Amino acid sequence: MSANKFDAETADNLEDIEKQFAVVAVEQAETYWSLLTKVPGSKLRLTQIDDEIYDTFVERFPEYKDPQRVKKFTEEELKTKAAKENWRKFCALFEKKVEDYNFGTLLRTSSDEEYGQEGTIFSVRIQFYAFEIARNRYKLNDWICAGKK
Repeated sequence: MSANKFDAETADNLEDIEKQFAVVAVEQAETYWSLLTKVPGSKLRLTQIDDEIYDTFVERFPEYKDPQRVKKFTEEELKTKAAKENWRKFCALFEKKVEDYNFGTLLRTSSDEEYGQEGTIFSVRIQFYAFEIARNRYKLNDWICAGKK
């Protein structure tokens, strides 16, 4: 008996599969938020290559050297045609370095807010790492552990 290999290109877009991806994204967000309530973000390492991710992020997207730009951004900044192409190139750099680098995850558009229906977007994991590593370095998430903005 042989198992058929799953081919994402020809698979039906089943609602149950989408729901499962959404559940995983929500669980990841809840885990990260729980961690931030216990440990200041500035003390966290999210991956073994945080330094490389951060350095590449600010090299490829120099506007995010400014903590205010990392603190709050709009979904449109990531979704224009030019931005999508730049992000695609950025993501590809980590294909063999970060497990599940392109899996869907939730990303807050403002580090001043909790995850919620407003101010949370769907992104890929390496984008999440880029923004959250930068936010943690700029101490923008430390308020969560301290319990105040």
